[in-house]
Amino acid sequence: MTTFLKSLISLQDSCLAFISLMFHGGSSEDAAEALKKLEASVNGVRISIDTTWTGELRSFLIVPLFKCLVALCLMISLLVFIEGIYMNLVVLYVKLFKRKPEKIYKWEPMPEDIELGHETYPMVLVQIPMYNEKEVLQLSIGAACRLIWPLDRLIVQVLDDSTDQTIKGLVNTECAKWESKGVKIKCERRDNRNGYKAGALKQGMKHNYVKLCNYVVIFDADFQPEPDYLQRSVPFLVHNPEVALVQARWRFMNANKCLMTRMQEMSLNYHFMAEQESGSTRHAFFSFNGTAGVWRMAAMEEAGGWHDRTTVEDMDLAVRAGLLGWKFVFLNDLTVKSELPSKFKAFRFQQHRWSCGPANLFRKMIMEIIRNKRVTLWKKLYLVYSFFFLRKIIVHCFTFLFYCVILPTSVFFPEVNIPAWSTFYIPSMITLCIVIATPRSFYLVIFWILFENVMSMHRTKGTFIGILERQRVNEWVVTEKLGDALKTKLFPRIGKPSNRFLERVNSNEIMVGIYILCCACYGLFFGNTLLYLYLFMQAVAFLVSGVGFVGT
Repeated sequence: MTTFLKSLISLQDSCLAFISLMFHGGSSEDAAEALKKLEASVNGVRISIDTTWTGELRSFLIVPLFKCLVALCLMISLLVFIEGIYMNLVVLYVKLFKRKPEKIYKWEPMPEDIELGHETYPMVLVQIPMYNEKEVLQLSIGAACRLIWPLDRLIVQVLDDSTDQTIKGLVNTECAKWESKGVKIKCERRDNRNGYKAGALKQGMKHNYVKLCNYVVIFDADFQPEPDYLQRSVPFLVHNPEVALVQARWRFMNANKCLMTRMQEMSLNYHFMAEQESGSTRHAFFSFNGTAGVWRMAAMEEAGGWHDRTTVEDMDLAVRAGLLGWKFVFLNDLTVKSELPSKFKAFRFQQHRWSCGPANLFRKMIMEIIRNKRVTLWKKLYLVYSFFFLRKIIVHCFTFLFYCVILPTSVFFPEVNIPAWSTFYIPSMITLCIVIATPRSFYLVIFWILFENVMSMHRTKGTFIGILERQRVNEWVVTEKLGDALKTKLFPRIGKPSNRFLERVNSNEIMVGIYILCCACYGLFFGNTLLYLYLFMQAVAFLVSGVGFVGT
């Protein structure tokens, strides 16, 4: 028995020395002493294991590889920082010199002609694609039909792909109500859902009455434009024949629903303030947001119309039209009410589509962009590097790799120095630029950082699926709308909420959270920096998301 206990104690001491050397390194004497042999005694038989190779593996492979990853992340960090500063400087230029679209492009209100009557107004088609949108169908159809525009120059087209017969009946009733008020409203249905939203929009353009229209407006089912939307947007297209798209900004009616919707508001406000504003000002190009935009029918036809090859048909159309030389205008002052997903599962599906689709589109269009001869080299460089490569691919992967993998793992490599500018100063400046877009949420900045790091895992996964065209590359899950923009619900909700714990558990978040938690504990006991404070908070964010306690 005594021999057995001695063997266990010897084994424990040897293992501790081995782990200490692996993670902390040591002097040559320590290495020779601790790593020369790992000895264990089992039943009186001594087994000698030469472990010198572990020190060599760490010194010549693991540490250099980790240093290379750190160096790569530092370079990407600088690129992201430069891109963010550039976009914010453009926005600052617009604000200081008041370079609003009305000063860059010609804009005049639609003229009233007594003799011609409404003939001076162009024909406008309003498309509302929907799929089982029971909670918001009445709101969206009503908002479209209340648009201030001559009734004989406006057609509202409801593209209903609903599979629920009750909801189909509600759509028919709502359309009949507005038709009785003199609105030209059409409800179009398909026998299948091929192409999802893109397929519905494409099928809707095939009807004969659409050929009479000059412009087409798209509103998703949870969007409610103000009555003067057409009066403020269409004149840009009428008076500027080189303009193909006029995009309005989203305004979120349920931003105060929960902490998750507040953080979504921060991210999307920055997207519109920086990415859309800077793209419109410097390149007359940005990504169509899929809704709340007016298209010139001629530009759509020249670009080839709607394609369903990816889950981002809006971006696909915008890039193809941009490569033909058409210009886009973003109106920051024109807002359209919308709804944010308040359930974590719905938000995850949405983020998968928004990260997978652009990556897959980049794979499909990279050579088409490079070979294009109708736009300048500067615009092609902007599309390839800034618009696609940096913002749609690199940023997602960098955020997860650096802040959720490299930084936690660095506690095991004290000999690898990660400069403070990359972990604190640059992230702080980038975050400050983002928070400026939503000043009222400044006090939530810590929660926003942690939550964005959690979501970067899903965005990274979606990016790789899109680039490699793996399973789920064309997965389309309609973002659930709860009618949160309404103070009272128009109709009772479908189904009953489920509170079963296992249905809310997300294993990926839990595994990453446990790993970061282990790194935080190791950093607390053996580290010589305060990095463990961040790691504990990030671990909690992953674990809370992992058990589903996010959103409503």
